[in-house]
Amino acid sequence: MTGLFERHRPTLTAAIEAAAKRDFWTVYPEVPSGKIYGETAKDDGLAAYRARLDAEFDLADHPAEGRVGAEVSPYGPALGITYPAASADMLVMASRAAAPQWAAASPETHAGICLEILARLNARSFEMANAVMHTTGQAFAMAFQAGGPHAQDRGLEAVAYAYAEMTRIPAQATWTKPQGKGEPIVMEKHWRIVPRGVSLVIGCNTFPTWNSYPGLFASLATGNTVIVKPHPAAILPLAITVEIARQVLVEQGFAADIVLLAADAPGAEITRDLVQHPAVAIVDYTGSNTFGAWVRENAGNADVYTEEAGVNSIVIGATDDFAGMCGNIAFSLSLYSGQMCTAPQDIFVPRGGIETNEGHKSFDAVAAGIAAAVDSLLADPVRAAGICGAIANPATLARIATSRPLGRIVRDSAPVEGLDGARTATPLILAVGAADTDAYAEERFGPIALVVAVDDAADGVDRAAALAERKGAITAALYATDEAQILAAADRFAVAGVNLSVNLTGGIYVNQSAAFSDFHVTGANPAGNASLTDAAFVANRFRVVMWRRPAAA
Repeated sequence: MTGLFERHRPTLTAAIEAAAKRDFWTVYPEVPSGKIYGETAKDDGLAAYRARLDAEFDLADHPAEGRVGAEVSPYGPALGITYPAASADMLVMASRAAAPQWAAASPETHAGICLEILARLNARSFEMANAVMHTTGQAFAMAFQAGGPHAQDRGLEAVAYAYAEMTRIPAQATWTKPQGKGEPIVMEKHWRIVPRGVSLVIGCNTFPTWNSYPGLFASLATGNTVIVKPHPAAILPLAITVEIARQVLVEQGFAADIVLLAADAPGAEITRDLVQHPAVAIVDYTGSNTFGAWVRENAGNADVYTEEAGVNSIVIGATDDFAGMCGNIAFSLSLYSGQMCTAPQDIFVPRGGIETNEGHKSFDAVAAGIAAAVDSLLADPVRAAGICGAIANPATLARIATSRPLGRIVRDSAPVEGLDGARTATPLILAVGAADTDAYAEERFGPIALVVAVDDAADGVDRAAALAERKGAITAALYATDEAQILAAADRFAVAGVNLSVNLTGGIYVNQSAAFSDFHVTGANPAGNASLTDAAFVANRFRVVMWRRPAAA
């Protein structure tokens, strides 16, 4: 069953090469253009999404004991979709029943089916964009890119790494050991890829596909069955994913239950039951540190791969493009209202100010410059809506109010104009001192930024890196004009396990992470124990087992 593998072999080969080169490469265009996806693709995607509303989401022959669904768009309306729901035991039983057939298939078969699923997901990117938009609050353009092509890139990346790791070992070989004057010993040896078992993927509310696809496709490509557990507020994007995966599997003669959906209701989640189930061998988790710690402590013998929370920092020491720096930071703070695991929160600025191409800027002038850049960026309500989107969780909106007393308000948060009925907020920017650790030394998820007065840039780097070591961080940014300072900061953040961006002033932002080039999360600080995507992320999802015998004469 290698037809799909041969069809998609050029894509897989190019993906493996791209991962080695680390240059820009994608097979899934990020531009939502009718010239790329078809002239009617946008309308067709919207129609497909609307047809899902106020209806039962049907997954043919999926295990079910009832139906659940309580998704409400951050833009206002309830989705009204219900999904098949089953207990953890029923889902695991179905997953285990489907496992032997999938485990027996070759790496080529696994890869071919994964690549076909990704191709079909790509063709449905407009439908997915609407599903992501109305479950996460992302604006449409971001939902298309992050929920569609960029997520598909990450899934393909995982398949490429998995296939490369599995095929390092030949399926068979002849082993010959010389015996001096006697006849050599000749053995026939065979090696088999053996998957670990049932894989559980726990999705998050804000990026249901982007954060789930690496684990989903890494496990599927290595021969494991997969149970996909969406966040109760963002089921639809992963339900569509499961639907497509099951269709491809059935078409290729495999059991649909190789991929299952674990839908549940708020307050009646089955996540804990699944994590603690002894048959679950792999857990991929994205979410809070608190529940992440529980997962790691209660997953038994399962291998756990996590992306958790952290405090991301920017250190400003000097710049030769003050306006460009402020504009870049403003966009990073505003994008999706700061609801990204890569979004910066703490901005460390010397209390004596910095040198710039516009002359010396005081601490207050730097903070004001960033605030003014946010105001300018969001002055047009249409553009503000397209950048900020909506707030996924009401708790994030409440956090803005409780954060206001933490420091001096440099820029207050306000709703985005023109999005009546939606939960929206522009960035809140506060000024605090280095001693105000209660204010800035913990994650305040959402559009909340703290400009922290420190002794100098080196002090800022030390504080940011130490904070990453204690609390975790996924990204860090530095603005400096001295090469020695830049290299010293790179060394310090490397020790803290944080990826560093330096002097970003153009169209690349610290929030962004590119598949096939950027490793997302390092696994080297409390923000996560794994990286998307490296060899370690895939290699432990299978074992290599041998059988051998004397070669025939």
